[in-house]
Amino acid sequence: MATGRDDFVIAIRSAFLKKKDKQKFSLLTLIFLSVFVIILSNFNFKAIQFIKIGINEVIYRSSYISSIPENKIKAMIYDFKSHMDLYENYKQELTSEKNIEQIELLNNFLNSENKKLRDLIDESISSEEIFAKVLIDKDSPYLKSVVLNKGTKDKVKLGMAVIDEVYLVGQIIEVNYSNSRALLLSDLNSKIPSVLEPDDIQAVVSGTGGDFGIIEHTQEDYKEGFKNREIIVYTSGRGGLFKPGIPIGKIDKSKTEKINFFSDFTQLNYVKIISYKVGGGK
Repeated sequence: MATGRDDFVIAIRSAFLKKKDKQKFSLLTLIFLSVFVIILSNFNFKAIQFIKIGINEVIYRSSYISSIPENKIKAMIYDFKSHMDLYENYKQELTSEKNIEQIELLNNFLNSENKKLRDLIDESISSEEIFAKVLIDKDSPYLKSVVLNKGTKDKVKLGMAVIDEVYLVGQIIEVNYSNSRALLLSDLNSKIPSVLEPDDIQAVVSGTGGDFGIIEHTQEDYKEGFKNREIIVYTSGRGGLFKPGIPIGKIDKSKTEKINFFSDFTQLNYVKIISYKVGGGK
């Protein structure tokens, strides 16, 4: 009886040892396969490029499915907070309602003047819009980006602007067949040519890795003139990627080099992918 029990224990141990060896073999196989694919990708073989795109498709879709519960919880928390803030916002809107008509009249006037000026210089700006859903948000200290559910099959191209309502939030930096990745303005690598209004100061808005941006490459004495004033940051149109006048954010009155973005990048659900074409000129 004892001998039979010992044989049973030995059999179990042997099974576990074999299983462990198989796991080690599988891990080594994956490592060697990954190194092999990386080496081949340097030679720009079409087959390897297709494999890479296919892997991206599988990873992004899998990440999206696994992130659904977390996103639902985030949405519930955000909705609860929005409900709690509703009454306070309602009181503020009542206070500002008196100025809405004046603002609309001024906006109509400025739009009319802008159209006249563009007609004078024979310049026109056309755009193509693609509506997209945010699948995954890649939030880390070094990378601020989102994966969208539109790709080359939807005519998405590198460099296209990503818009939340009317606000710029980023640009396309990677395109696959059915999805794409957008680098957000808050990323450390983001640099957007901008203009500070109403003073018409040219600048560059850089990401910080946090929820705000900073002003770079502009006049050193601008800070004194910004104190206790509302300064709005727009795209300048330089570089040819974005049209001029897309709202980005506001200058923080307490820290005049800091920009508070208009959009909350943690709450992006649907966005517009837009390509701008500037034409005309004599």
